Amino acid sequence: MSKIHDEVLAANKVYSADFGDKAKLPMPPGRRFAILTCMDARLDPAKFAGLSEGDAHVIRNAGGRASDDAIRSLVISYKLLGTQEWFVIHHTDCGMLTFTNEIMSDLLASSLKTSSVDKNGWHDSGDGPGSVEGKYINWLTISDNAKSVIEDVQRIKHHPLVPDDIPVYGYIYDCKSGKLVKVSGA
Repeated sequence: MSKIHDEVLAANKVYSADFGDKAKLPMPPGRRFAILTCMDARLDPAKFAGLSEGDAHVIRNAGGRASDDAIRSLVISYKLLGTQEWFVIHHTDCGMLTFTNEIMSDLLASSLKTSSVDKNGWHDSGDGPGSVEGKYINWLTISDNAKSVIEDVQRIKHHPLVPDDIPVYGYIYDCKSGKLVKVSGA
């Protein structure tokens, strides 16, 4: 077992020892809203949105993009668990701004090992084997943060499974200040 594995289990032991009334939390989120945001480890939605356990659904993926799976989760959140408002929150300094679909598929074709990046761009060890399967995936990369928020908010709002009366808000989390900045036009 790894050190990380052991640390996670030790932390869980401490957490579960004082679980208390959390066992009684209802399945629907108490504050009846959902957040779609990035998986970036610097983002803590509980802190930047003032959440406690049981308050809201938080859906995370690379870039906080409105992928089919993210929309699936939002629809379940509304239809079966009663959320009434949704937030799309991207962030500054997002890794999804640093590559394109072509770069990602080329890196994966070279090898499946972890790549590196420097001022000249992304590099792969070339220590194959790789796979061409990466070229068949839309990685939903970002070239303009505000534009991607607007695209995702619009995709969600116009999705045939999303009712017209659900407000969908678009924000960018500023990694330097911790502030949520409203995206005009979202």
